[in-house]
Amino acid sequence: MKQTWRWFGPMDLVSIDDTLQAGVEGIVSALHHVPTGAVWTREEIAQRQREIATMKDGAPSGIAWDVVESLPVSEDIKKQQGDWRAHIENYKISLRHLAEAGIEVICYNFMPVLDWTRTDLAWRRPNGATCMRFDLTDFAAFDLHVLQRPGAENDFDDALREAAQERFAKMSEGRRIELAKNVVFGLPGAAESFSLDEVRQHIAEYNSISEDRLRAHFIDFLSEVTPLAEDLGLRLCCHPDDPPVPLLGLPRIMSTEPHYAAVLNAVDLSANGITLCSGSLGARPDNDLLGMMERWGPRVHFLHLRNVKRETTDVRGSFFEDEHLAGDTDMVALIAVALREQARRKAEGRADWSIPFRPDHGQDILDDLGRKAQPGYPSIGRLKGLAELRGVIASLQHGMAQ
Repeated sequence: MKQTWRWFGPMDLVSIDDTLQAGVEGIVSALHHVPTGAVWTREEIAQRQREIATMKDGAPSGIAWDVVESLPVSEDIKKQQGDWRAHIENYKISLRHLAEAGIEVICYNFMPVLDWTRTDLAWRRPNGATCMRFDLTDFAAFDLHVLQRPGAENDFDDALREAAQERFAKMSEGRRIELAKNVVFGLPGAAESFSLDEVRQHIAEYNSISEDRLRAHFIDFLSEVTPLAEDLGLRLCCHPDDPPVPLLGLPRIMSTEPHYAAVLNAVDLSANGITLCSGSLGARPDNDLLGMMERWGPRVHFLHLRNVKRETTDVRGSFFEDEHLAGDTDMVALIAVALREQARRKAEGRADWSIPFRPDHGQDILDDLGRKAQPGYPSIGRLKGLAELRGVIASLQHGMAQ
């Protein structure tokens, strides 16, 4: 399993030098400054590769850009409106340029409007660490009383509506503003962010798009880009919805194993694969992560290893980002299944037998607490997680070799 690290570019507070000291073997990055739907040019890709290949003093880093996260899919493509056909053609050109540059793994998602949703970006834990959290009551308060989305009241039962009303009434104006910013924060490093009015507008544009229709749009997109990716030797891997439940009245189509099965079977090419995110999928108690890794292992092209602690047993409930070996996912068991899949691939002679993974998210600890890094992407918290995951892998590999 190749140990990778997400890096947001030269503005990232964690430098390439830092990642080397963490023992990283490869970098996960993207051209966040390029507008969604535009072509990733050869020049921009090469520039990012040079930045990754060079330490602060100009010496070679010895590591490379191994995984793209993300080559974003535009809202026009998801809705099949506006410039969606041109955006698909641009996506294909970008794939060709990435293949020419030697980058083979491309992570993306098909979440409408917002890429991920949290109500707290720095929730304090008893030991003083902070983490990201999704509080369902706070989210309901946002949806009902901050965003004031038409029809939102139908998405929450009486008890939750009452709790949200009480929570909102007790919120300071500062907390209401903070909550709104947190919910629409979206993917860190993204080239665009939305105002509340823009969020309302985007949501309204999905009023006529059901889950079935959005899935059909997704399959149309995959039918266009996956054969090219297959020919180029690329591996596309879709990240699950985060959280993996319906929010804001928007359709969710990549939250469960049946969701993945529908699109993987519809475009049944090896290039059409999975980013198995143990945190996103693990936020839903009815997702069988070990079973997914067993059943769909040949199509798992990238692993996000993180852990969440669910605060209820409900399918839609509150959760927080826990330590990598804590939380509700049996991380040791999941890594064991991934290592068995690697061994199977290696025995088959697959060139892509080594599955890249990264320590996804992390709690802010020690010096992280004052650095104001991207939420979820602290240096020391992720280093701690990587060290723990590395120890699990080493122990399991030693056992397999006996």
